[in-house]
Amino acid sequence: MAGLYDWIELGGGVFSKRYESLDLNVGVVICGDGVLVVDTRAHYGQARELLADLSRLTPHPVRWVVNTHHHWDHTFGNAVFLPVPIWGHERCALALRLRGERMRREVKEWAPGHAAQFDEVVITPPDHTFDGAATLALAGRVIELQYLGRGHTDNDIVALVPDAGVLFAGDLIEESAPPAFHDSFPLEWPDAVAGLLPLAAGPVVPGHGAVVDAGFVAAQQRDLADVARLALERHAMGLSAAQAAAAGGPYPAEVLETAFGRAWPGLELG
Repeated sequence: MAGLYDWIELGGGVFSKRYESLDLNVGVVICGDGVLVVDTRAHYGQARELLADLSRLTPHPVRWVVNTHHHWDHTFGNAVFLPVPIWGHERCALALRLRGERMRREVKEWAPGHAAQFDEVVITPPDHTFDGAATLALAGRVIELQYLGRGHTDNDIVALVPDAGVLFAGDLIEESAPPAFHDSFPLEWPDAVAGLLPLAAGPVVPGHGAVVDAGFVAAQQRDLADVARLALERHAMGLSAAQAAAAGGPYPAEVLETAFGRAWPGLELG
């Protein structure tokens, strides 16, 4: 039986690995004599660890990378994989160009003991970008990349491997912690996950935590819809984000306060 942090084969030649650091998932798709990697971890040391772990799984080299969204824990390892093409949403690339240095400063403040590891990172945005969808035909295998709308960020994409029935959902889905709302669009996130549900015919790999299924995705969609509903109702009542969060909901109060804090400015403009 595979251990908690071992490679898991989810379908023919499709794997995920859950890393203890940040409980983050990486995806791998074997395509002929090459490998596609979904997300590259948080810094060069972690990316190199991923490559070493990958060498124990397959002799084939990494030939393609996909970034599910722009956050540092999913993209700061990108440069280690160059010169392979890196795929992502066009706003993922834009966010890394415009906000990458700010993310670096913030993560160094959050984890000062690892500052040197983040200092060596050359922030590397995707160089193959799209807006709505892209189909990658890689050595006879198809990977479908789709943008389903704003959710965890404004640039989340999912990667579907149709012949294996495996979906890499990035941080649109979270298993081991509540969804992270800091860069989110709480009123739109439920719709993005509703669009994900028809793709969830088999294993769904979340950005963090254990592999899930369509039932888990549906339950998380209901919780996200509840957050959106409560935001609309409590803002209309004249509550502040903190007051609205204190009134309860599907997630802890500090998570709800972040979600409502993201929703309130748009509701006030409306």
